[in-house]
Amino acid sequence: MFYSATYSSPLGKITLASQNYQLVALWIEGQQHFGSIVADKVIVKQNLPVFNLTKRWLDHYFAGKKMTIEQLPLGPKGTPFREKVWELLCKIPYGQVVTYGDIAKQIALQYNLPKMSSQAVGGAVGHNPISIIIPCHRVIGANGNLTGYAGGIDKKIKLLQIEGIDTSNLVIPKKGTAL
Repeated sequence: MFYSATYSSPLGKITLASQNYQLVALWIEGQQHFGSIVADKVIVKQNLPVFNLTKRWLDHYFAGKKMTIEQLPLGPKGTPFREKVWELLCKIPYGQVVTYGDIAKQIALQYNLPKMSSQAVGGAVGHNPISIIIPCHRVIGANGNLTGYAGGIDKKIKLLQIEGIDTSNLVIPKKGTAL
């Protein structure tokens, strides 16, 4: 059984979804790839403990407080590869960015591979089911390109700014699917 709730944020309406007392999805209204994560049968329950905890976490985060994800019961579901990438996303420190290539190198090391595709990593990052909390917005392209945020580049920039990251030297792509 899946449950859902909504949260009003500075980025717009956010939908939360849970299953078995864990947060399994969080998406910003209009975000790509989401909504299909949860089954057809979703019960709206605004005040479940997991939702209350997540909403407080988001309140603090949007107020500019440094939050850690260990405070939340997360249960993202995906392929083993995607889950490994999401695990690495969780290790990106608050207020810092890494590149898709950095994550690809980490994956290659962990799987004892000569190399890993940055594009494959980008696909896994783009399908992160718990955006903001699992910080996919902290991943940028080579040379400071602000690519690949399913919620839109404008929201990615706002999230980075909330965390105190200077975005003035980052490059907004002229074209792409994440705009």
